[in-house]
Amino acid sequence: MRSSPVARIHLMITFVLVMCGMAGGACFGWLLGGRALGVLAAVAAGLGAGLGSFLSRRHVTSFLRSDPAPAPASGAGVGGGDGYAEGVAEAVLVSVATYQAAVFPLTTFGVSGEERDARRGVAYRVCAHEGLPQAVRVSAAAALEAVDEGADAGRAHAAMRALSLAVHDQRAAR
Repeated sequence: MRSSPVARIHLMITFVLVMCGMAGGACFGWLLGGRALGVLAAVAAGLGAGLGSFLSRRHVTSFLRSDPAPAPASGAGVGGGDGYAEGVAEAVLVSVATYQAAVFPLTTFGVSGEERDARRGVAYRVCAHEGLPQAVRVSAAAALEAVDEGADAGRAHAAMRALSLAVHDQRAAR
C-alpha cells in the first residue's frame, strides 16, 4: 500500500513536532527538577504533540492538498460578502454604537466631553475605511449624522437599527 504525498508530509511534520516537543520538555524538566522530571516532561510533551497532530490530521491534510480553491461567491471582494468587508462592517457598527452611547448616556454625568470626542473620532475613522461596503457606508453616515445632532434619541436609535440591518444584510449576502 502506497501512501499519498500529503500523508507523508503530514507524517514528517508530526515527527518533527513530536521530537521538538520531547526535546523542549526534556530541557525544561531537567532545568526545573533534574533527570527524572526531564524524562517525565519529555514523554508528556511528546505524547501531547503526537496526540494533537493525530487529532488535527484531517485539517492539515485538507490544507496540504493541491485541489484548486473554490471560486469566490458572487459579489465577493470589497463590499460583496467576503470576511474582510464583514469585519470592517462589524467594526463600524461597534464604533458608532459606542459613540451613540457617549452622546446619549444612561446617567446624567456618565461620559465626559473628552471621551465623547474621542469616541466620535474613532467612529469617523472607522467609517472612512475604504474596505467598507457601500450600503454600510451610507447607513453609517446617516447614523453618524443622527448621533451628531444629539437632540433626538429616537432618530439616532432608528438610524442605528438601519445600520445594524445593513451590517446583517452584508453578512447574509455571503
